[in-house]
Amino acid sequence: MPGSLVLADVVLCALLALAAPSLTPIHRAGYCAFYGECGSNPEVNVSLVPSKVPCLSNTPAREATGVLLTMLRSVCPELVREDNTTRVCCNLGQLTALQLSVALSGTVLSRCPACARNFANLYCNNICSPDQSLFTNVTRVVDYTSAAGMAQQAVVEYQCFYQQDFADGSFTSCRDVRLPATGGYAIDTMCGRYGAQLCTTQRWLDFQGDKNNGLAPLQINFQLVPNGTRPGSDIVPLGGQAWRCDQALSDQEQPCSCQDCTDSCPAVIAPTDPPPPFRLGNADGALVLCGLLFGLLALIFIISLMCQRRRSKKDAVPQPAPKRATGCSACLRDVSHSGLARAFRWWGTLVARHPVVVLVVAAVLAGLLSAGLVTLQLTTDPVELWSAPGSRARQEKAFHDEHFGPFLRTNQVIVTAPGRPSSSYESVVLGAKNFSGVLSEDVLQALLELQEQLAAIRVQIPASGKVVTLSDVCYAPLNPTEPGLGDCCVNSVTQYFQNNSTHLAMTAMQVDGKVTGTVDWHDHLIYCVNSPLSFKDITALELSCMAEYGGPVFPYIAFGGYSDSEYTEAEALIVTYSLNNFPQDDLRHEWVLSWEQRFLEVVRDFQRTHSPNLSITFMAERSLEDEINRTTAQDIPIFTVSYLVVFIYIALALGEYTAWRRILVESKVTLALGGIAVVLGAVFASMGFLALLGLPSSLIILEVVPFLVLAVGADNIFIFVQEYQQSQREPGETREQHIGRVLAQVAPSMLLCSLSEVICFLLGALSSMPAVRTFALTAAVAIAFDFLLQMSGFVALLALDARRQEAARFDLCCCCGMEASGPTGPGARLLRPLLHRYYTPVLLHRLARPVVVLLFLFLACAGLYLLLHVPVGLDQELAMPKDSYMLQYFAALNQYLAVGVPTYFVTTSGYNFSSTDGTNGICSSAGCANNSLTHTIQYATRFPNVSYLAIPATSWVDDFLDWLNPTGRCCRIHQFGNLTGEFCPSTSSDLSCLGGQCLNVSRRPTVEEFERFLPWFLYDRPTLQCAKGGLGAYDTAVSMDANGTILASRFMAYQRPLRTSQEYTAALQAARDLAEEITTHLRRVPGTHPDFKVFPYTVTYVYYEQYLTVVAEGLITLVLCLVPTFGVSFLLLGMDLRSSAATLITIAMILVDTVGAMALWDVPYNAVALINLVAAVGISVEFVSHITCAFAHSTKPSQVERAAEATVNMGSKVVAGVAMTNLPGIVVLAFAKAQLIQIFFFRLNLIITLVGLAHGLVFLPVLLSYIGPSLRVPAGDTAKDTRGDTARDTGGDTARDTVGDMEGNTKGDMVTGMEQGAGLVLSNPYFKDNATVPGQG
Repeated sequence: MPGSLVLADVVLCALLALAAPSLTPIHRAGYCAFYGECGSNPEVNVSLVPSKVPCLSNTPAREATGVLLTMLRSVCPELVREDNTTRVCCNLGQLTALQLSVALSGTVLSRCPACARNFANLYCNNICSPDQSLFTNVTRVVDYTSAAGMAQQAVVEYQCFYQQDFADGSFTSCRDVRLPATGGYAIDTMCGRYGAQLCTTQRWLDFQGDKNNGLAPLQINFQLVPNGTRPGSDIVPLGGQAWRCDQALSDQEQPCSCQDCTDSCPAVIAPTDPPPPFRLGNADGALVLCGLLFGLLALIFIISLMCQRRRSKKDAVPQPAPKRATGCSACLRDVSHSGLARAFRWWGTLVARHPVVVLVVAAVLAGLLSAGLVTLQLTTDPVELWSAPGSRARQEKAFHDEHFGPFLRTNQVIVTAPGRPSSSYESVVLGAKNFSGVLSEDVLQALLELQEQLAAIRVQIPASGKVVTLSDVCYAPLNPTEPGLGDCCVNSVTQYFQNNSTHLAMTAMQVDGKVTGTVDWHDHLIYCVNSPLSFKDITALELSCMAEYGGPVFPYIAFGGYSDSEYTEAEALIVTYSLNNFPQDDLRHEWVLSWEQRFLEVVRDFQRTHSPNLSITFMAERSLEDEINRTTAQDIPIFTVSYLVVFIYIALALGEYTAWRRILVESKVTLALGGIAVVLGAVFASMGFLALLGLPSSLIILEVVPFLVLAVGADNIFIFVQEYQQSQREPGETREQHIGRVLAQVAPSMLLCSLSEVICFLLGALSSMPAVRTFALTAAVAIAFDFLLQMSGFVALLALDARRQEAARFDLCCCCGMEASGPTGPGARLLRPLLHRYYTPVLLHRLARPVVVLLFLFLACAGLYLLLHVPVGLDQELAMPKDSYMLQYFAALNQYLAVGVPTYFVTTSGYNFSSTDGTNGICSSAGCANNSLTHTIQYATRFPNVSYLAIPATSWVDDFLDWLNPTGRCCRIHQFGNLTGEFCPSTSSDLSCLGGQCLNVSRRPTVEEFERFLPWFLYDRPTLQCAKGGLGAYDTAVSMDANGTILASRFMAYQRPLRTSQEYTAALQAARDLAEEITTHLRRVPGTHPDFKVFPYTVTYVYYEQYLTVVAEGLITLVLCLVPTFGVSFLLLGMDLRSSAATLITIAMILVDTVGAMALWDVPYNAVALINLVAAVGISVEFVSHITCAFAHSTKPSQVERAAEATVNMGSKVVAGVAMTNLPGIVVLAFAKAQLIQIFFFRLNLIITLVGLAHGLVFLPVLLSYIGPSLRVPAGDTAKDTRGDTARDTGGDTARDTVGDMEGNTKGDMVTGMEQGAGLVLSNPYFKDNATVPGQG
């Protein structure tokens, strides 16, 4: 320690030796080093304030009296002695200049009284202290001749000696003082190139004494003397006790607030970290639980199976004939089944007898309803699609837009220079710095050229002939009424040069001590990125850092891809144009869209020109919607091809061919096209009907509903047509009666599925999401119309086609034909024989069935585990086609963006800002509440990983209080003249403003003062004399009525960069939690209305709010869809609890496995996925309910045989009608350009179809074979005639089938016969079942 002090003494003595001792020969208490004013400093060319310098005067201090003493009490109260012997080393002119300097700094520092006092004390002592010579040593003077002709010496440089602890204390008290308008630190503007992050006491003082900073009138070299050290030559360093920031200056004043003084902060409890992933030991807890669940279910199943087998062996006796059905449920089943059969038989016969009339009536009704499409409104606005009008985000958005206008429109260009090497620059003044490849003069010149081209854009509006320029649509914060091009808010690195190529090319000779060199744009840029609020740099260039429009350019907005505030090493340059946003019914909305279109064209040309050297990504506010519309138009052919493939399949697959020569007769192309027309008619009629009711539609409805209705409709078509083809006409039965009988056999199953789906979708329409609600309503009405049209129009079409085929007329050309012949027998079939001979015997084998159950239980538990890992949300990149320029922009944004979007904390009406308690509940300066709005937000920014906030909120209340501070010249009132009582701007030198401060002392304004002065503040343009003016920063932050009552206000913070929809959603929730905490505090302020609240708002919240509730809403919606599926099945199957439960279990497992597969195939869960999952319930009903219904109505003696019969009879039709109808169309969608279509329509629909097919054709038959109800012969039947009536009850001659006992017989043929009519479902003339089957003609 002694060695260090000795070294310090040596250094200080060396400094004194270098100085000219003769300039300050006397270092004694009561003596001055200089006194009075000797004109302007000839060495300062550009100064923002008058650069008056003192006269050399190593003489005794003068006594302060009169006006000088009065002003001294106001400016430098510490120098005033109470014994009336106050002496000073400054005259009235010097003290007046000092007052101006203190006022300038006080505007920024007065929010922390200790800092403001310490800072003022430094300069008070330097200029006016009676002991000035003790710590001052003049080192350089120039000759000066006064106006009276007196020769004097003007001081242009001197040394000032401070004790280290005194200087450190002053610096520490000011280090954390905030600038409410920016969320940054005041020290940023007071430490030059170092900024707040690298500022130290020495650097802070060096900047204050730098004559090139635009404010210092002369050069002051501050020397910090270590404590206990004396520099010698009678110099005594200025010392004393600096005020700590957590100290109150008097009993009437408050210490600095927490936001400006860390030592004043209460203990802030760090928010709890999010709970860690659930684990059991070292294992994934969810995985363990799902594994245990599978083990439990498997154990229950195995034990039940063993008990069943033991019971069956113990009770092995000859099976008695089936019993008569008894009880209410059996009676209800009989009545419902027979009643529906009779009703549909009568209806089918009636339609078949009058097909033309029915067709005309059906076509007319469908056409009339479809005519409503002319009134259809297509919703493309994502807000209208996914956010309910009554949702919280929509209401908050409406409130914000009503009071503050819509969010600004952003147009952005990001420029990088991949492959360009970085370079090192040695600054004469600022030292060595590395510059990235993109920060080179040619790139900056190219950016200037681009901005000149954009500023020159002129677009003519065809409708009005108006020629629109940038100034017509840009956001001009400092001149909003009549903006010019220079007033437009453009944030860019070139704005540090005021977008002026001459400024960029400037060079100057710089002398720094003994070093002389050239300074250029590198030096100016280094300075400005660390001091963006400076009006003048410290180099010989003497350029301002402020943008052309008058505001600062913060480097975290203009640069990207840097680390630790090393902005010159940034990898990206960001140019941002902020444009005004206008309502769609405003003519200016078309102006801004047209300008943005031209903006995109200009930037594309710029991109093509500079593509060899630069990487350029860009976007306009309209880009997202443009790209979505473009890809939608491009993918229309894909959807067209998809539908055509489905149509061709249906047309070819419906036919049943017996011979080559009869292909044209047996073809069903006309009938298939008619069936497709029925489906499309149902879709158009439903959309037209809902359009007439005023319900808008959307693109997703146009894409999903036809697929869904086509799957349902095609399934019914295949079931009806193939049942008719397989059914033989009974003796004496007419064709019309035959059609009626077949309809009676299949229509109950079709009714069961359709009714389940309609009720399912109607309940799904209870969703709060507009797109989900509209889809569900449209799907419900379309399926209902489809069923009605199939029961009328398609039955009529089948009757006409049967008449044509019996007359041996050609399909598609009924005028031609061939010679009629008798019955031709069954046609070629493939799928049904495969199911009958091979598939069901293997599937329902006694060894295979347990394996199937265990396998699907495992899949269900695996799906349950995987669904916990499905990401919730929709990243905006997925909304873009793969060839979109927006994908490159999003990638650059995620890689380089250093700060997130602004987040406003909005206050509603009902809060009294003008009361003292109300003001203190909002502000963050001295005297404000520790739990005030701005303090609470500031606390949250300490934990950005939890709050997602990076920069504290700007506060108009704080700046308003600073603006009112009487030590400054911001708020002044004309005292006399024509403007008496009016506002006097800080730039005015009118004598009527002298002594006209709005407040005489620093205090809170009264209610009347608050309401009077606030409008003045909001429209006061910030200047060097008053940087706290509210115009630009706050004029749109306060909404008042005509009486001056504050209706709403907002406080802007910044989020940290967010990159995924999960982060955006978490940020929304965190902001809402924070706002709720603030609301709770402010409601306790006296006079606050109980309905007052604070809410967060940013432009993204309305899109991401859905993800806060989409999981719960999805679960509720899907459960509501499953309930009617079970209920309708239970009722229409005659209160058959087991069959209905099997249906419910299978569909639930389909949904679980589908969501689990989404995790494996990177399909996120969101509203689009929810729509598809709701549709999946409808498709699953088709896969499941038909087979369940067939099982319930089967009269086979055992459960296994009934499951086999249902699988063969209905499974083949389900495969042909649902799976094979969906799959070709789905596969085509894989070629779509839109990622949304590829993910949510190709991947998800493929998953739904394959999972539904597997469960319906594999798991369900096995499940029914175990838990299906035992056979109960309907009343009136006997065991004797059960087989004889099978054909009548199930619609096929399956009575001649003989199915072996599939649980016990593993040898021999399992099938000894096949009914007449069994054969191929995939009807194709190239496939022929040539096997000779007993019982087949």
